[in-house]
Amino acid sequence: MMERALALSTDLYELAMAAAYFDNRLQTRAIFELFVRRLPDHRAYLITAGLEQALDYLATLRFTSEQIAYLRRHTAFADVSREFFDYLGDFRFTGDAWAMPEGTAAFSNEPLLRVAAPIIEAQIVETFLLTTLGSQTMIASKAARVVTAAAGRDVIEFGTRRAHGSEAGLFAARAAYIGGAIGTSNVEAGYLFGIPTFGTLAHSFVMSFDDEDDAFRAFLKVFPKNATVLVDTYDTLAAVERLARDYGPAIPAVRLDSGDLRELSIGVRDILNRAGMQKTKIFASSDLNEYRIAELLADGALLDAFGVGTELATSFDAPALSAVYKLVALEEDGHIRGRIKLSRDKATYPGPKQVWRETVAEKYRQDLIASAGESSPGSSWQPLLEEVMRDGRCLDERFANRDIDYKKPIGVRQAARRQRLDAARARAACERERLPEALLSLEAGASYSVHVSAQLQQEQDDLRHAHEPRAAHQGKRQKTSDKRQK
Repeated sequence: MMERALALSTDLYELAMAAAYFDNRLQTRAIFELFVRRLPDHRAYLITAGLEQALDYLATLRFTSEQIAYLRRHTAFADVSREFFDYLGDFRFTGDAWAMPEGTAAFSNEPLLRVAAPIIEAQIVETFLLTTLGSQTMIASKAARVVTAAAGRDVIEFGTRRAHGSEAGLFAARAAYIGGAIGTSNVEAGYLFGIPTFGTLAHSFVMSFDDEDDAFRAFLKVFPKNATVLVDTYDTLAAVERLARDYGPAIPAVRLDSGDLRELSIGVRDILNRAGMQKTKIFASSDLNEYRIAELLADGALLDAFGVGTELATSFDAPALSAVYKLVALEEDGHIRGRIKLSRDKATYPGPKQVWRETVAEKYRQDLIASAGESSPGSSWQPLLEEVMRDGRCLDERFANRDIDYKKPIGVRQAARRQRLDAARARAACERERLPEALLSLEAGASYSVHVSAQLQQEQDDLRHAHEPRAAHQGKRQKTSDKRQK
């Protein structure tokens, strides 16, 4: 298996900027914020995920001598000073971070993560943080929609084989669990994170026997107490009739993976009930998503659980978030100087921020994006961003730490990860209950109220006005230059 080089898991221009900062002796402290500009179509909220991996990365980031040698040979770095590469040899992330806890409901333009560190450190980590928080938040948000559509029925993540690589499948399983899935088919996710794992059997197993009943008999011999039997290889209803006759209530569940799932589920349920197998569950798969599940249940399908693969592990209808990581301030001698982007449709607000959420009668009413130093808007409001890292070390030692001891038994590490995951999953479930009902609609026609504080708006206006004369002057100078060239 190819070994990863996580310090180089970044875009080239991040390291190029780092070299330029270094060789120009720009070591100022910078503040960056990661947020999603726009929610995908038919999404009214996000569920945050990926923070654990982000913090592990920040706490353990190192450049090896081989990685530094590779950069030395790179033509893009031909004129970079030797001192820069010496600096990389001693590189550690020494900054601070604030974040929304995993499982938190979030909305567009709200900082999910804030990083404050020497500018080189804060710059280098951009790409990894974006892909880690962006991808897991995307999957967790999709899972929340699927779970809502299932209306209390179990959802299992089945998508590793269709994910964009095995690592993507692993973390999709993790994110889907946070979003509300009860487990995954991915065994590695079970081993590393303690996520419950589930499996049935494939058509190939049934087809490897001359007779379908021989396949059932062989499988149930090995798994008599926990088998979910795939019954649609040939004639679904006939297969269930024989299982009911030969095994009865001993069959925990049957799986439907093709055909008219509504009609088949009704027929199968009738057979099972007549055989006294009311507790035997009907599990459905086959290209399912939240819309298909909602349609099946609305049409009267008698299904107890769903395996959702491709559509969940890839967030098929919205496979990427418009996540960005923007410089919002520079800090020198204890003074913070805000920075903004004024591009059309991409303007940002300056300075470090806090997101406040108002809860009324156990339901979320509105959010307020404010400057980090502003006081609480009132007793019914709670801040969402928590300090999670200081001086390069995680504040909660259960979460991550700089010197992770991988020699500890996997069970010890798995238990800690599972504890954190369960907390994030419980938080996400609570968040869904507190969201206004209209936001849970699959069409998401409603929108949640997110405001910007008057102080933050004023800070943006002041910086905008300060930049306008400079921009106008630069524009005039460019026009004069153009005329001279003509």
